[in-house]
Amino acid sequence: MTNTPTTLTYSLEEVLQRFEQRVDKQFAEINQKMDKQFAEVNQKMDRQFAEVNQKLSKLEIGQTELSGEIKALDQKLSGQVKTLEEKVNGIDKRLDNQEFINRSVFVAIVVALIGGAAKLFGWLPVS
Repeated sequence: MTNTPTTLTYSLEEVLQRFEQRVDKQFAEINQKMDKQFAEVNQKMDRQFAEVNQKLSKLEIGQTELSGEIKALDQKLSGQVKTLEEKVNGIDKRLDNQEFINRSVFVAIVVALIGGAAKLFGWLPVS
């Protein structure tokens, strides 16, 4: 048995049309895959942006709350400082009075001792 050669005759136009159809089909498949991947990437990015926005909102709310707490603490501290200043001024006045009293008592004791010594040693006339 001998094989007889088979001859195919195609026009160049037919070959190019088949080639173009295959290329078009492959481009369509590639475009579908790329569109699908882009859609997935966009969805992931949208989720991440949403998470970032939520975190930023929480951060802004926390910052506002913290700012309010700082202002409240500042007001409390300024009130306490004023109260402390008043107490210090009151203590200063009391200490001034106490020092005056202590000096007066000391002078009285010194005068009494000098008077007693003068009487004891006869510097003063005895009545």
